[in-house]
Amino acid sequence: MEKIYLPTRQFRIVGVLVNAKSIVIDELAKKIGVKPEDIMRDLAELESLGLLRVERKIVQEPVITEEGILVLQKGLPEERMYRVIHRCIDKKIDEFMECVSAEAEMDPAHVRIGLQHLIRNNCLRVINGIVRIRDDHGCLKALEEAAYIKAALKEILEGKRVSESLLSILKRRKMVKTERKKQLVITASPKLLELFEKGLIIEKELATIIYPSMAEELDKYIIKEFDLSIPPPRPRAARLNAYMEFLDLVREILVSMGFEEVKGPHVELEFWNFDALFQAQDHPAREIHDTFFLKTEYRGRVPEELLERAKRIHEKGWGYKWNPLRALRPILRSQTTAVSVRTIYERGEGEYRVFSLDRVFRPETLDAKHAMEFYQLDGIIVGKEVNFKHLLAFFKEFAAALGIKEVWFKPGYFPFTEPSVEGFIKHPELGWIEVFPGGVFRPEVMEILGAPGVRAIAWGIGIDRLAMSVLGLNDIRDLFNKDLDFLRKMPSPKLPYFLTRTSSKDVKVVKIPR
Repeated sequence: MEKIYLPTRQFRIVGVLVNAKSIVIDELAKKIGVKPEDIMRDLAELESLGLLRVERKIVQEPVITEEGILVLQKGLPEERMYRVIHRCIDKKIDEFMECVSAEAEMDPAHVRIGLQHLIRNNCLRVINGIVRIRDDHGCLKALEEAAYIKAALKEILEGKRVSESLLSILKRRKMVKTERKKQLVITASPKLLELFEKGLIIEKELATIIYPSMAEELDKYIIKEFDLSIPPPRPRAARLNAYMEFLDLVREILVSMGFEEVKGPHVELEFWNFDALFQAQDHPAREIHDTFFLKTEYRGRVPEELLERAKRIHEKGWGYKWNPLRALRPILRSQTTAVSVRTIYERGEGEYRVFSLDRVFRPETLDAKHAMEFYQLDGIIVGKEVNFKHLLAFFKEFAAALGIKEVWFKPGYFPFTEPSVEGFIKHPELGWIEVFPGGVFRPEVMEILGAPGVRAIAWGIGIDRLAMSVLGLNDIRDLFNKDLDFLRKMPSPKLPYFLTRTSSKDVKVVKIPR
Protein backbone atom coordinates (compact mmCIF):
# COMPACT_ATOMS: atom_id res chain seq x y z
CA MET A 1 0.00 0.00 0.00
CA GLU A 2 1.21 3.49 -0.85
CA LYS A 3 1.51 6.25 1.67
CA ILE A 4 -1.08 9.04 1.70
CA TYR A 5 0.08 12.54 2.59
CA LEU A 6 -2.47 14.87 4.12
CA PRO A 7 -2.33 18.56 5.09
CA THR A 8 -2.54 19.38 8.78
CA ARG A 9 -6.28 19.97 9.06
CA GLN A 10 -7.20 16.85 7.08
CA PHE A 11 -4.76 14.83 9.19
CA ARG A 12 -6.51 16.07 12.35
CA ILE A 13 -9.91 15.15 10.86
CA VAL A 14 -8.89 11.56 10.14
CA GLY A 15 -7.30 11.34 13.59
CA VAL A 16 -10.66 12.17 15.20
CA LEU A 17 -12.45 9.76 12.86
CA VAL A 18 -10.13 6.86 13.66
CA ASN A 19 -11.06 7.17 17.33
CA ALA A 20 -14.76 7.94 16.89
CA LYS A 21 -15.43 5.73 13.83
CA SER A 22 -18.58 7.80 13.13
CA ILE A 23 -19.36 11.39 14.16
CA VAL A 24 -21.69 14.25 13.22
CA ILE A 25 -20.06 17.22 11.53
CA ASP A 26 -20.83 19.66 14.38
CA GLU A 27 -18.96 17.50 16.90
CA LEU A 28 -16.10 16.90 14.46
CA ALA A 29 -15.68 20.62 13.81
CA LYS A 30 -15.80 21.34 17.55
CA LYS A 31 -13.05 18.80 18.28
CA ILE A 32 -10.66 20.39 15.78
CA GLY A 33 -11.66 23.96 16.69
CA VAL A 34 -13.23 25.18 13.45
CA LYS A 35 -16.70 25.90 12.05
CA PRO A 36 -18.53 23.09 10.23
CA GLU A 37 -18.61 25.06 6.96
CA ASP A 38 -14.81 25.44 7.08
CA ILE A 39 -14.17 21.71 6.64
CA MET A 40 -16.65 20.90 3.86
CA ARG A 41 -13.96 21.00 1.15
CA ASP A 42 -11.64 18.88 3.29
CA LEU A 43 -14.36 16.25 3.74
CA ALA A 44 -15.02 16.20 -0.01
CA GLU A 45 -11.32 15.62 -0.74
CA LEU A 46 -11.00 12.90 1.90
CA GLU A 47 -14.14 11.21 0.55
CA SER A 48 -12.67 11.24 -2.97
CA LEU A 49 -9.63 9.41 -1.54
CA GLY A 50 -11.94 6.73 -0.14
CA LEU A 51 -11.01 7.54 3.47
CA LEU A 52 -14.48 8.41 4.73
CA ARG A 53 -18.15 8.52 3.83
CA VAL A 54 -20.46 11.54 4.25
CA GLU A 55 -24.18 10.83 4.77
CA ARG A 56 -27.06 13.24 5.13
CA LYS A 57 -29.63 12.16 7.72
CA ILE A 58 -32.80 13.58 9.26
CA VAL A 59 -32.71 13.18 13.04
CA GLN A 60 -34.99 14.10 15.92
CA GLU A 61 -33.08 16.49 18.17
CA PRO A 62 -34.26 17.36 21.71
CA VAL A 63 -34.95 21.06 22.29
CA ILE A 64 -35.64 22.58 25.70
CA THR A 65 -39.11 24.17 26.01
CA GLU A 66 -40.17 27.22 28.05
CA GLU A 67 -41.13 24.81 30.83
CA GLY A 68 -37.61 23.36 30.75
CA ILE A 69 -36.05 26.84 30.91
CA LEU A 70 -38.24 27.63 33.94
CA VAL A 71 -37.04 24.43 35.63
CA LEU A 72 -33.39 25.35 35.02
CA GLN A 73 -33.99 28.82 36.48
CA LYS A 74 -36.19 27.99 39.50
CA GLY A 75 -36.18 24.22 39.93
CA LEU A 76 -38.81 21.51 39.47
CA PRO A 77 -42.26 22.03 41.00
CA GLU A 78 -41.60 19.37 43.66
CA GLU A 79 -38.29 21.06 44.61
CA ARG A 80 -39.86 24.50 44.90
CA MET A 81 -42.72 23.05 46.92
CA TYR A 82 -40.39 21.16 49.28
CA ARG A 83 -38.50 24.38 50.13
CA VAL A 84 -41.63 25.89 51.73
CA ILE A 85 -43.44 22.72 52.79
CA HIS A 86 -42.75 23.19 56.51
CA ARG A 87 -44.78 26.42 56.47
CA CYS A 88 -47.84 24.80 54.90
CA ILE A 89 -47.97 21.21 56.19
CA ASP A 90 -50.87 19.80 58.26
CA LYS A 91 -53.47 21.93 56.48
CA LYS A 92 -56.50 20.99 54.42
CA ILE A 93 -55.52 20.29 50.86
CA ASP A 94 -57.04 23.51 49.44
CA GLU A 95 -55.39 25.62 52.16
CA PHE A 96 -52.13 23.72 51.67
CA MET A 97 -52.07 24.43 47.93
CA GLU A 98 -52.91 28.12 48.45
CA CYS A 99 -50.15 28.38 51.05
CA VAL A 100 -47.54 26.75 48.78
CA SER A 101 -48.63 28.90 45.84
CA ALA A 102 -48.11 32.07 47.89
CA GLU A 103 -44.91 31.04 49.71
CA ALA A 104 -43.12 29.58 46.65
CA GLU A 105 -44.64 32.03 44.14
CA MET A 106 -45.96 29.11 42.07
CA ASP A 107 -49.04 29.05 39.88
CA PRO A 108 -51.77 26.50 40.85
CA ALA A 109 -50.94 24.21 37.91
CA HIS A 110 -47.32 23.78 39.05
CA VAL A 111 -48.44 23.30 42.65
CA ARG A 112 -50.64 20.40 41.55
CA ILE A 113 -47.76 18.87 39.59
CA GLY A 114 -45.38 19.17 42.55
CA LEU A 115 -47.96 17.65 44.91
CA GLN A 116 -48.49 14.67 42.60
CA HIS A 117 -44.76 13.89 42.46
CA LEU A 118 -44.25 14.24 46.20
CA ILE A 119 -47.20 11.91 46.86
CA ARG A 120 -45.97 9.44 44.22
CA ASN A 121 -42.57 9.27 45.95
CA ASN A 122 -44.19 8.72 49.38
CA CYS A 123 -43.01 12.10 50.64
CA LEU A 124 -46.53 13.39 51.37
CA ARG A 125 -49.90 11.81 51.95
CA VAL A 126 -53.44 13.11 52.31
CA ILE A 127 -55.43 11.76 55.28
CA ASN A 128 -59.02 12.89 55.72
CA GLY A 129 -58.32 15.85 53.49
CA ILE A 130 -55.24 16.92 55.51
CA VAL A 131 -51.77 17.01 53.87
CA ARG A 132 -49.09 15.40 56.08
CA ILE A 133 -45.46 14.31 55.80
CA ARG A 134 -45.35 10.57 55.12
CA ASP A 135 -41.66 9.65 54.95
CA ASP A 136 -38.49 11.75 54.89
CA HIS A 137 -36.80 9.08 52.74
CA GLY A 138 -39.57 9.57 50.16
CA CYS A 139 -38.86 13.30 50.14
CA LEU A 140 -35.15 12.65 49.56
CA LYS A 141 -36.04 10.27 46.73
CA ALA A 142 -38.18 12.97 45.06
CA LEU A 143 -35.36 15.51 45.37
CA GLU A 144 -32.86 13.00 43.99
CA GLU A 145 -35.08 12.37 40.95
CA ALA A 146 -35.39 16.13 40.44
CA ALA A 147 -31.60 16.48 40.51
CA TYR A 148 -31.26 13.81 37.77
CA ILE A 149 -33.84 15.61 35.64
CA LYS A 150 -32.11 19.00 36.00
CA ALA A 151 -28.74 17.45 35.19
CA ALA A 152 -30.22 15.92 32.04
CA LEU A 153 -31.64 19.29 31.02
CA LYS A 154 -28.24 20.93 31.46
CA GLU A 155 -26.60 18.25 29.32
CA ILE A 156 -29.15 18.83 26.53
CA LEU A 157 -28.53 22.57 26.81
CA GLU A 158 -24.80 21.87 26.32
CA GLY A 159 -25.49 19.73 23.24
CA LYS A 160 -24.84 16.41 24.98
CA ARG A 161 -26.98 13.29 24.68
CA VAL A 162 -29.03 11.75 27.46
CA SER A 163 -30.51 8.28 27.87
CA GLU A 164 -33.81 7.43 26.20
CA SER A 165 -35.45 6.83 29.59
CA LEU A 166 -34.53 10.32 30.82
CA LEU A 167 -35.53 11.86 27.49
CA SER A 168 -38.91 10.13 27.75
CA ILE A 169 -39.45 11.62 31.23
CA LEU A 170 -38.48 15.10 30.02
CA LYS A 171 -40.86 14.89 27.07
CA ARG A 172 -43.68 13.57 29.23
CA ARG A 173 -43.21 16.47 31.62
CA LYS A 174 -43.12 18.90 28.67
CA MET A 175 -39.63 20.16 29.48
CA VAL A 176 -38.26 18.98 26.14
CA LYS A 177 -39.68 18.59 22.65
CA THR A 178 -38.11 17.03 19.58
CA GLU A 179 -37.52 18.80 16.27
CA ARG A 180 -36.46 17.43 12.91
CA LYS A 181 -32.94 18.51 11.96
CA LYS A 182 -30.61 17.67 9.12
CA GLN A 183 -27.22 16.26 10.07
CA LEU A 184 -24.09 15.30 8.19
CA VAL A 185 -22.69 12.07 9.58
CA ILE A 186 -19.03 11.33 8.85
CA THR A 187 -17.97 7.68 8.96
CA ALA A 188 -14.42 6.31 8.72
CA SER A 189 -13.88 3.80 5.90
CA PRO A 190 -12.10 0.42 6.37
CA LYS A 191 -9.34 1.80 4.13
CA LEU A 192 -8.70 4.70 6.51
CA LEU A 193 -8.56 2.44 9.57
CA GLU A 194 -6.13 0.06 7.88
CA LEU A 195 -3.81 2.78 6.53
CA PHE A 196 -3.80 4.67 9.84
CA GLU A 197 -2.98 1.53 11.82
CA LYS A 198 -0.03 0.79 9.49
CA GLY A 199 1.26 4.38 9.74
CA LEU A 200 0.75 5.03 6.04
CA ILE A 201 -1.15 8.31 6.55
CA ILE A 202 1.41 11.06 7.04
CA GLU A 203 0.96 14.73 7.87
CA LYS A 204 2.61 17.36 5.68
CA GLU A 205 2.32 21.11 5.31
CA LEU A 206 0.19 22.29 2.40
CA ALA A 207 1.81 24.66 -0.08
CA THR A 208 -0.25 26.52 -2.67
CA ILE A 209 2.56 28.96 -3.63
CA ILE A 210 6.16 27.82 -4.27
CA TYR A 211 8.98 30.26 -3.52
CA PRO A 212 12.62 29.86 -4.70
CA SER A 213 13.76 29.46 -1.10
CA MET A 214 11.67 26.27 -0.84
CA ALA A 215 13.36 24.54 -3.78
CA GLU A 216 15.59 22.27 -1.67
CA GLU A 217 12.82 21.31 0.80
CA LEU A 218 9.87 20.50 -1.46
CA ASP A 219 9.58 17.02 0.06
CA LYS A 220 8.34 18.66 3.25
CA TYR A 221 5.21 20.00 1.51
CA ILE A 222 2.08 18.80 -0.18
CA ILE A 223 1.95 20.78 -3.39
CA LYS A 224 -1.59 21.49 -4.57
CA GLU A 225 -1.92 20.49 -8.21
CA PHE A 226 -4.47 21.83 -10.66
CA ASP A 227 -5.60 19.92 -13.75
CA LEU A 228 -6.82 22.57 -16.16
CA SER A 229 -7.81 19.92 -18.72
CA ILE A 230 -10.78 18.84 -16.60
CA PRO A 231 -13.95 20.68 -17.70
CA PRO A 232 -15.89 22.46 -14.94
CA PRO A 233 -19.14 20.83 -13.80
CA ARG A 234 -22.09 21.67 -16.01
CA PRO A 235 -24.87 23.42 -14.10
CA ARG A 236 -28.18 21.60 -14.06
CA ALA A 237 -30.98 22.96 -16.15
CA ALA A 238 -33.44 25.05 -14.18
CA ARG A 239 -36.95 23.80 -13.47
CA LEU A 240 -40.00 25.18 -11.81
CA ASN A 241 -40.78 24.21 -8.25
CA ALA A 242 -43.02 21.11 -8.44
CA TYR A 243 -45.62 22.79 -6.23
CA MET A 244 -45.81 25.81 -8.55
CA GLU A 245 -46.15 23.39 -11.48
CA PHE A 246 -49.01 21.69 -9.64
CA LEU A 247 -50.83 25.00 -9.11
CA ASP A 248 -50.47 25.87 -12.79
CA LEU A 249 -51.85 22.47 -13.79
CA VAL A 250 -54.81 22.95 -11.46
CA ARG A 251 -55.50 26.22 -13.26
CA GLU A 252 -55.40 24.34 -16.59
CA ILE A 253 -57.92 21.78 -15.30
CA LEU A 254 -60.36 24.46 -14.17
CA VAL A 255 -60.05 26.50 -17.36
CA SER A 256 -60.74 23.31 -19.35
CA MET A 257 -63.91 22.89 -17.25
CA GLY A 258 -65.15 26.34 -18.27
CA PHE A 259 -63.92 28.42 -15.31
CA GLU A 260 -62.33 31.86 -15.39
CA GLU A 261 -59.66 32.91 -12.87
CA VAL A 262 -60.29 36.06 -10.81
CA LYS A 263 -58.04 37.88 -8.35
CA GLY A 264 -58.51 39.90 -5.16
CA PRO A 265 -56.41 41.76 -2.56
CA HIS A 266 -54.48 40.01 0.24
CA VAL A 267 -55.33 42.85 2.64
CA GLU A 268 -59.10 42.66 2.79
CA LEU A 269 -61.94 44.27 4.70
CA GLU A 270 -63.87 42.31 7.27
CA PHE A 271 -66.93 43.11 5.20
CA TRP A 272 -65.87 41.04 2.16
CA ASN A 273 -64.22 38.34 4.28
CA PHE A 274 -67.13 37.90 6.73
CA ASP A 275 -70.10 40.32 6.62
CA ALA A 276 -70.96 39.82 2.94
CA LEU A 277 -71.06 36.10 3.72
CA PHE A 278 -73.73 36.67 6.40
CA GLN A 279 -71.22 35.70 9.10
CA ALA A 280 -72.27 37.29 12.40
CA GLN A 281 -69.90 39.85 13.89
CA ASP A 282 -69.70 37.85 17.15
CA HIS A 283 -68.79 34.60 15.35
CA PRO A 284 -65.67 32.90 16.90
CA ALA A 285 -63.91 32.79 13.50
CA ARG A 286 -63.73 36.59 13.63
CA GLU A 287 -61.62 36.61 16.80
CA ILE A 288 -57.88 37.15 16.98
CA HIS A 289 -57.10 33.43 17.34
CA ASP A 290 -58.51 32.77 13.86
CA THR A 291 -57.82 36.01 11.97
CA PHE A 292 -54.83 38.33 11.48
CA PHE A 293 -55.87 41.94 12.22
CA LEU A 294 -53.83 44.88 10.96
CA LYS A 295 -52.57 47.48 13.44
CA THR A 296 -53.76 50.51 11.48
CA GLU A 297 -56.47 53.14 11.69
CA TYR A 298 -57.22 52.74 7.99
CA ARG A 299 -60.76 51.75 7.16
CA GLY A 300 -61.78 50.80 3.63
CA ARG A 301 -64.80 51.82 1.63
CA VAL A 302 -67.84 49.80 0.59
CA PRO A 303 -70.79 51.14 -1.47
CA GLU A 304 -73.39 52.64 0.85
CA GLU A 305 -76.30 50.67 -0.61
CA LEU A 306 -74.35 47.44 0.02
CA LEU A 307 -73.75 48.41 3.64
CA GLU A 308 -77.45 49.20 4.09
CA ARG A 309 -78.46 45.79 2.72
CA ALA A 310 -75.95 44.00 4.94
CA LYS A 311 -77.18 45.93 8.01
CA ARG A 312 -80.82 45.10 7.31
CA ILE A 313 -80.23 41.41 6.62
CA HIS A 314 -77.80 40.87 9.53
CA GLU A 315 -80.08 42.54 12.07
CA LYS A 316 -83.12 40.66 10.79
CA GLY A 317 -81.37 37.29 10.62
CA TRP A 318 -79.14 37.40 13.72
CA GLY A 319 -81.11 39.78 15.94
CA TYR A 320 -78.25 42.07 16.98
CA LYS A 321 -77.04 45.62 16.27
CA TRP A 322 -74.75 45.41 13.24
CA ASN A 323 -71.67 47.66 13.43
CA PRO A 324 -70.58 49.09 10.03
CA LEU A 325 -67.28 50.36 11.49
CA ARG A 326 -66.22 46.82 12.41
CA ALA A 327 -67.09 45.64 8.90
CA LEU A 328 -64.64 48.19 7.47
CA ARG A 329 -61.63 47.07 9.51
CA PRO A 330 -58.64 45.77 7.46
CA ILE A 331 -57.41 42.18 7.94
CA LEU A 332 -55.27 39.63 6.14
CA ARG A 333 -57.90 37.60 4.33
CA SER A 334 -58.53 34.20 5.87
CA GLN A 335 -60.30 32.80 2.79
CA THR A 336 -60.38 33.43 -0.93
CA THR A 337 -64.18 33.30 -0.69
CA ALA A 338 -63.81 37.07 -0.33
CA VAL A 339 -62.85 37.13 -4.02
CA SER A 340 -65.91 35.05 -4.93
CA VAL A 341 -68.37 37.38 -3.17
CA ARG A 342 -66.74 40.43 -4.76
CA THR A 343 -67.28 38.74 -8.14
CA ILE A 344 -70.96 38.00 -7.44
CA TYR A 345 -71.50 41.64 -6.40
CA GLU A 346 -69.79 42.91 -9.58
CA ARG A 347 -71.48 40.49 -12.03
CA GLY A 348 -74.86 40.12 -10.34
CA GLU A 349 -77.50 37.73 -11.58
CA GLY A 350 -76.43 35.60 -14.50
CA GLU A 351 -74.66 32.33 -15.27
CA TYR A 352 -70.90 32.14 -14.77
CA ARG A 353 -68.23 30.07 -13.08
CA VAL A 354 -65.02 31.55 -11.67
CA PHE A 355 -62.18 30.47 -9.38
CA SER A 356 -59.44 32.09 -7.32
CA LEU A 357 -56.18 30.31 -6.50
CA ASP A 358 -54.12 32.43 -4.14
CA ARG A 359 -52.72 32.76 -0.63
CA VAL A 360 -54.71 33.13 2.58
CA PHE A 361 -53.55 33.72 6.15
CA ARG A 362 -54.65 32.19 9.47
CA PRO A 363 -53.01 31.99 12.95
CA GLU A 364 -52.53 28.22 12.73
CA THR A 365 -49.96 26.14 14.60
CA LEU A 366 -47.39 24.94 12.09
CA ASP A 367 -47.39 21.15 11.76
CA ALA A 368 -47.45 18.45 9.06
CA LYS A 369 -50.97 19.40 7.89
CA HIS A 370 -51.32 23.09 8.85
CA ALA A 371 -49.56 26.36 8.06
CA MET A 372 -50.10 30.05 8.85
CA GLU A 373 -49.92 31.01 5.17
CA PHE A 374 -51.20 28.66 2.50
CA TYR A 375 -52.89 28.51 -0.89
CA GLN A 376 -56.65 28.09 -1.17
CA LEU A 377 -58.62 27.23 -4.28
CA ASP A 378 -61.96 28.99 -4.07
CA GLY A 379 -64.64 28.78 -6.73
CA ILE A 380 -68.30 29.39 -7.49
CA ILE A 381 -70.83 28.27 -10.08
CA VAL A 382 -73.70 30.74 -10.38
CA GLY A 383 -77.01 30.15 -12.12
CA LYS A 384 -80.75 29.75 -11.65
CA GLU A 385 -80.75 25.95 -11.87
CA VAL A 386 -77.57 25.27 -9.85
CA ASN A 387 -78.03 22.88 -6.91
CA PHE A 388 -76.16 20.76 -4.35
CA LYS A 389 -75.78 17.78 -6.72
CA HIS A 390 -73.73 19.95 -9.07
CA LEU A 391 -71.28 20.62 -6.22
CA LEU A 392 -70.75 16.88 -5.53
CA ALA A 393 -70.39 16.24 -9.27
CA PHE A 394 -67.74 18.98 -9.50
CA PHE A 395 -65.75 17.48 -6.61
CA LYS A 396 -65.84 14.02 -8.25
CA GLU A 397 -64.80 15.42 -11.65
CA PHE A 398 -62.00 17.47 -10.14
CA ALA A 399 -60.73 14.47 -8.14
CA ALA A 400 -60.75 12.38 -11.33
CA ALA A 401 -58.72 15.05 -13.14
CA LEU A 402 -56.03 14.72 -10.46
CA GLY A 403 -56.04 10.91 -10.60
CA ILE A 404 -57.67 10.54 -7.18
CA LYS A 405 -59.70 7.33 -7.09
CA GLU A 406 -61.35 7.45 -3.65
CA VAL A 407 -63.30 10.24 -1.97
CA TRP A 408 -65.91 10.26 0.76
CA PHE A 409 -68.34 12.93 1.80
CA LYS A 410 -70.02 13.77 5.06
CA PRO A 411 -72.44 16.57 5.98
CA GLY A 412 -70.66 19.73 7.04
CA TYR A 413 -71.45 23.08 8.58
CA PHE A 414 -70.25 26.48 7.40
CA PRO A 415 -71.81 29.81 8.47
CA PHE A 416 -72.59 30.94 4.93
CA THR A 417 -73.65 27.74 3.09
CA GLU A 418 -76.62 25.43 3.51
CA PRO A 419 -76.55 22.56 2.74
CA SER A 420 -72.80 22.02 3.25
CA VAL A 421 -70.41 19.12 2.74
CA GLU A 422 -66.88 18.07 3.68
CA GLY A 423 -65.02 15.87 1.18
CA PHE A 424 -62.05 13.68 2.15
CA ILE A 425 -59.35 11.88 0.18
CA LYS A 426 -56.99 9.19 1.46
CA HIS A 427 -53.34 10.13 1.84
CA PRO A 428 -51.07 7.06 1.78
CA GLU A 429 -49.42 7.96 5.11
CA LEU A 430 -51.62 10.55 6.83
CA GLY A 431 -54.90 8.73 6.23
CA TRP A 432 -58.14 10.54 5.38
CA ILE A 433 -57.67 14.31 5.07
CA GLU A 434 -60.29 16.95 4.35
CA VAL A 435 -59.76 18.81 1.05
CA PHE A 436 -63.24 19.46 -0.41
CA PRO A 437 -65.33 21.75 1.86
CA GLY A 438 -68.24 23.47 0.14
CA GLY A 439 -71.95 24.15 -0.05
CA VAL A 440 -74.73 26.28 -1.50
CA PHE A 441 -74.59 29.96 -0.55
CA ARG A 442 -77.42 30.86 1.81
CA PRO A 443 -80.17 33.10 0.35
CA GLU A 444 -79.08 35.87 2.75
CA VAL A 445 -75.63 35.93 1.12
CA MET A 446 -77.08 36.27 -2.37
CA GLU A 447 -79.48 39.00 -1.17
CA ILE A 448 -76.67 41.02 0.44
CA LEU A 449 -74.69 40.79 -2.81
CA GLY A 450 -77.66 41.94 -4.91
CA ALA A 451 -78.23 38.63 -6.72
CA PRO A 452 -81.31 37.07 -5.07
CA GLY A 453 -82.61 35.60 -8.34
CA VAL A 454 -79.80 33.02 -8.71
CA ARG A 455 -78.06 30.35 -6.66
CA ALA A 456 -74.33 29.77 -6.18
CA ILE A 457 -72.44 26.65 -5.16
CA ALA A 458 -69.11 27.49 -3.57
CA TRP A 459 -66.02 25.72 -2.26
CA GLY A 460 -62.69 26.57 -0.65
CA ILE A 461 -60.37 23.66 -1.42
CA GLY A 462 -57.26 23.02 0.69
CA ILE A 463 -55.00 22.92 -2.35
CA ASP A 464 -51.83 22.43 -0.27
CA ARG A 465 -53.20 19.15 1.11
CA LEU A 466 -54.20 18.03 -2.37
CA ALA A 467 -50.67 18.79 -3.56
CA MET A 468 -49.22 16.66 -0.74
CA SER A 469 -51.24 13.67 -1.98
CA VAL A 470 -50.48 14.19 -5.69
CA LEU A 471 -46.74 14.87 -5.12
CA GLY A 472 -46.31 12.07 -2.56
CA LEU A 473 -45.39 14.28 0.42
CA ASN A 474 -46.41 13.71 4.03
CA ASP A 475 -45.49 17.12 5.48
CA ILE A 476 -47.06 20.37 4.27
CA ARG A 477 -43.83 22.22 5.10
CA ASP A 478 -42.01 20.32 2.33
CA LEU A 479 -44.01 22.27 -0.26
CA PHE A 480 -41.88 25.29 0.67
CA ASN A 481 -38.59 23.43 1.23
CA LYS A 482 -35.45 25.40 0.27
CA ASP A 483 -33.17 22.36 -0.10
CA LEU A 484 -32.20 22.29 -3.79
CA ASP A 485 -31.43 18.56 -3.75
CA PHE A 486 -34.87 17.86 -2.28
CA LEU A 487 -36.59 20.15 -4.80
CA ARG A 488 -34.82 18.52 -7.75
CA LYS A 489 -36.05 15.09 -6.63
CA MET A 490 -39.69 16.15 -6.33
CA PRO A 491 -41.76 14.59 -9.13
CA SER A 492 -43.36 16.77 -11.75
CA PRO A 493 -47.15 16.58 -11.41
CA LYS A 494 -49.07 15.07 -14.31
CA LEU A 495 -52.63 15.44 -15.47
CA PRO A 496 -54.35 12.06 -15.68
CA TYR A 497 -57.44 13.87 -16.93
CA PHE A 498 -55.74 14.81 -20.19
CA LEU A 499 -53.35 11.88 -20.50
CA THR A 500 -55.71 8.97 -19.84
CA ARG A 501 -59.16 10.58 -19.94
CA THR A 502 -59.90 9.43 -16.40
CA SER A 503 -63.63 9.78 -15.84
CA SER A 504 -65.48 10.84 -12.71
CA LYS A 505 -67.25 7.47 -13.03
CA ASP A 506 -63.95 5.89 -11.98
CA VAL A 507 -63.96 7.82 -8.70
CA LYS A 508 -65.26 5.62 -5.90
CA VAL A 509 -67.30 7.35 -3.19
CA VAL A 510 -66.50 5.15 -0.19
CA LYS A 511 -68.45 4.74 3.03
CA ILE A 512 -66.32 5.06 6.15
CA PRO A 513 -67.37 2.69 8.97
CA ARG A 514 -68.15 4.34 12.30
